[in-house]
Amino acid sequence: MRILLVEDDTVLADGLTHVLGQSGYAVTAAAAGAYAESALLTQNFDLVILDLGLPDMEGFELLRRLRARKNPVPVLVLTARDALNDRIKGLEWGADDYMVKPFDLRELEARIHALIRRRYGGFGDIKVGRLSLDTLNCQVLVDGTPIILSAREYGVLEALLIHAGRVVSKDRIAQRLSAGNDELGDNAIEVYIHRLRKRMEALGVRIRTVRGLGYLLEKDTDG
Repeated sequence: MRILLVEDDTVLADGLTHVLGQSGYAVTAAAAGAYAESALLTQNFDLVILDLGLPDMEGFELLRRLRARKNPVPVLVLTARDALNDRIKGLEWGADDYMVKPFDLRELEARIHALIRRRYGGFGDIKVGRLSLDTLNCQVLVDGTPIILSAREYGVLEALLIHAGRVVSKDRIAQRLSAGNDELGDNAIEVYIHRLRKRMEALGVRIRTVRGLGYLLEKDTDG
């Protein structure tokens, strides 16, 4: 899961990036609205955590522009502003949730998971063949038992399971696996696909290459 964290407090941003990273999220931090807007125009995210007091523009303005482009990504406002009018304005302008600083990390993670789950229609129940996806604990299970995957193997398989039966492009996979300015090349993605494909052969699913478009995970009907 990819999160865009729009926060100009570097101490808080670094802390949240670390904590959420340990929970399996790939976090891109933006200290200014302009950088955040550029990232939203060029990359796909599963959630935006948005501070309102940015150095170059109001967080409300970034939210307004985002919704004006019909971008449906969930937005969680995380701010020190606790006035009722600000809460109402945030929700009316398209925020999906509103939290006031200081906050409890456990509550923040619970709200993040709820927003992402809502976006994908309760995809925690997704099953393909013998595989199922547990996004709360960042696990893939086989017949109810978790399997051991590297962080990037999990990221690839998670993307394919969420979009099971649909093609997922290499670019989209690369974006999901990249954090900050790290870039992942096509060859690296092919390596992860190859590893996963070998492991999936006996589990009732297959990863099919759709030439020129990407990869598709589907139930294996040959067995």
